[in-house]
Amino acid sequence: MTITLSQQAFDELFQEMVEPSQHPDPNDALDVVYKYPRRLGQGYWRKIELRQGLELIIGNLQMRDACGGRSHRMVILQPEQEHEWLEYHFHFSGEHGDEYRTIGGGEYSFVGSGLDPKQTSDCSDKNSFLEVIIYMQPELLYSFAANQQGQLPQVLQPWIRQSHQTYYCRCGTATPAMRTVARQIIQCPYQGIAKRLYLEGKALELMGMLVAQEMEIEDGNNHLHTLKPDLVERIYHARDILLKRLNNPPSFMELSRAVGLNDYLLKQGFRQVFGTTAFSYLHHYRLEQARQLLDAGDMKVSEIANIVGFVSHSYFTAAYRKKFGLCPKQYQIQQKKSV
Repeated sequence: MTITLSQQAFDELFQEMVEPSQHPDPNDALDVVYKYPRRLGQGYWRKIELRQGLELIIGNLQMRDACGGRSHRMVILQPEQEHEWLEYHFHFSGEHGDEYRTIGGGEYSFVGSGLDPKQTSDCSDKNSFLEVIIYMQPELLYSFAANQQGQLPQVLQPWIRQSHQTYYCRCGTATPAMRTVARQIIQCPYQGIAKRLYLEGKALELMGMLVAQEMEIEDGNNHLHTLKPDLVERIYHARDILLKRLNNPPSFMELSRAVGLNDYLLKQGFRQVFGTTAFSYLHHYRLEQARQLLDAGDMKVSEIANIVGFVSHSYFTAAYRKKFGLCPKQYQIQQKKSV
């Protein structure tokens, strides 16, 4: 089942249905839990204003029909508008997508300020929908990072754009350190001023990790520019060999010999070009191929596992659940019900 709403209709429904339900911390009036509209689902948003220009949101939701075992999606039609805050979304579970990004469990997205184009926002009910969001005003970023001339480091300048320029957006897989800090936010054991100091520190720690990744990506791009065209061509050839041999991929040494590179150069070059290791790339490609075959709905799960190169059915099931939030059979049943 799909519910489609305009952004205005969603906002009006939210305002109509949502009332502050409780203050989980009696010593903090700026820490409020809002119940989600019952027409749309169940769960809550917890909003904590940490300081001027820095807010923390914890969302724990389940879409309405998920409780009854039926597939459910909510699509929000968003108008073109100015996006003023920086947003860091960390997803534990669930999936959110639009024309610019799709993120699921264990992934994150970062959006800068600028023009928020007209788009559709798509939320599905794959398991629970649990996420941590950090909102930061650009002025606060400048207070931390600007130099004496009031300028941000070059790597951060794309984060802040004019109202007529489409905002910066990047998605990625959360590192183990990111997952740890996000989990610590969810499980914060303190109240009052101790809680506020703790959560502000964790929010800034996550932002610091994001900045570190931006710097690594920038450094990697700079190195990528130094790769000779012949080397880049060989790296793409290595990728093509892997994808053609899903059932029987070569060892890394065999792959290196096949493209005429030593293993170290291929390993470093592949990471620079594709942002991950060769066999991590292959692993995620296999799972994406499996998802497409499951969407078709005319093959058994065991057959699909063999086609995409998983020898162990149990390993395939565990890997698929980790990436998409459901085991393959559950996903296939859900897709059939949604048709």
